Amino acid sequence: MNFRKSQPDDQIEINLIPLIDVLLVILIFLAATTSFHRYQQLRLTLPRATAEAQDPDALHIAVSHDGLYAVQGQLLPGTTTQDIAAALAQLAATPAGADTARPVLVIDADAQASHAAVVRVMEAARLAGIERVHFATEGAP
Repeated sequence: MNFRKSQPDDQIEINLIPLIDVLLVILIFLAATTSFHRYQQLRLTLPRATAEAQDPDALHIAVSHDGLYAVQGQLLPGTTTQDIAAALAQLAATPAGADTARPVLVIDADAQASHAAVVRVMEAARLAGIERVHFATEGAP
């Protein structure tokens, strides 16, 4: 009988080919599913709305594309939130004994008006105590 220790001729290796294949498939999957769009450059087409009958007692504020405001057709001298709130509060105040219905504010914003200008009007309405705010839209054709 031969009781000699035999020495293995092969050395243990890690096969890297399957690992490279799996990593390549993952890389291809990620490259195919990644979106490279810039969301701040989206072109939006806003929906048109059909309006109900307008409230004749509603307060109207217009916001121009260059940041000017007009309440009930009168141009406001200031463009700060406090100036707008003061004008709205003065018009929303009801005389004693009058109908105490909550006032309605309709915002007529130019399509090119900045978002900040419209938000400034909404904040001014909150400061003036006006809870019902509507946006004027262009009617459907």
